[in-house]
Amino acid sequence: MSTLTTSFIDLATSTGPMRVHFFIPDGGRRYPAVIFYSEIFQVTGPIRRTAAALAGEGYLVAVPEVYHEFMPPGAVLAYDSDGSAQGNALKFEKPLSSYDEDAGVLVSFLLHHPSCSGSIASFGICLGGHLAVRAGFHPQVRAVAAFYPTDIHTRTLGLGKNDDTLTRLPSLQAPLLCVFGRQDPHIPAEGRRLIHDTLESAGTTFEWHEFNAAHAFIRDEGPRYNPALSRVAISLMLRFFQEHLATPT
Repeated sequence: MSTLTTSFIDLATSTGPMRVHFFIPDGGRRYPAVIFYSEIFQVTGPIRRTAAALAGEGYLVAVPEVYHEFMPPGAVLAYDSDGSAQGNALKFEKPLSSYDEDAGVLVSFLLHHPSCSGSIASFGICLGGHLAVRAGFHPQVRAVAAFYPTDIHTRTLGLGKNDDTLTRLPSLQAPLLCVFGRQDPHIPAEGRRLIHDTLESAGTTFEWHEFNAAHAFIRDEGPRYNPALSRVAISLMLRFFQEHLATPT
C-alpha cells in the first residue's frame, strides 16, 4: 500500500519551463509545503530519498530543478569531478534574478495546490541552502532551514558573482535554522562567523548548529556521509518546522 505519491510538473518561468518534483503523503489531507533546494547536482538519488523521508513526516515536498535554463528536464549531474565542475560553473552563469523568480513562481503555485495547507517553508543543502535563504525573503515563506549554505559569506552567487544575500539578511522575517560542518572547506570558520554575526546584530530569529563534520555530511552517498549526525540534523529541522508551520489539516 502506497503512503507517498511522487510526480512532477513543468512550471512556466521567463527563462523556460522549470521542472518541479513533488513528494506528497497519501491521505487526501492538506499539508504544509517545503520547497527543497538541491545541491549543484540537481535532483539526484540522495535528494529524492531525503525528499521522500521529509514527505513521510507529513509535508508536501517540492524539489525544483535549479538549472532548468541550461539542462534538459530530469537531468542530473554525477557526483564526480566533471559533475562538480559543471554544477559549480552553472551556479555562476544563472542570474540572481532568475533564482528569485523561480522561488516566486513555485510559492505562487504551492499556495493554490490542493494538497497544500497554505504554510510554506524552504530547505536546502549546499547551493540549495543559499537558495533556501533567498526564498525566505518571500513574504509567504514562514520558515527556512539552510544546511551548509555556500557563497553567502563570499557574496558570489549568480551571474557576475555579486549577490546581496548577506546584505539582506537583516530583513529576513522568517525564522532561520542554520546547520554547518566545522570541517567544511567551502564555509570556513571566518565565513560562518560573518553570517552568524550578521544575524545576531540584526536581531534575527535564528538557530545555529555546528557539527564536527565535512561538507555534504547528510548526503547518503559517498565518503563524507555521517548517518548519525545526519539523523540529528534532520531531527532538528523537523522540530523547527513543527514549531513554525501549521499542523496538517
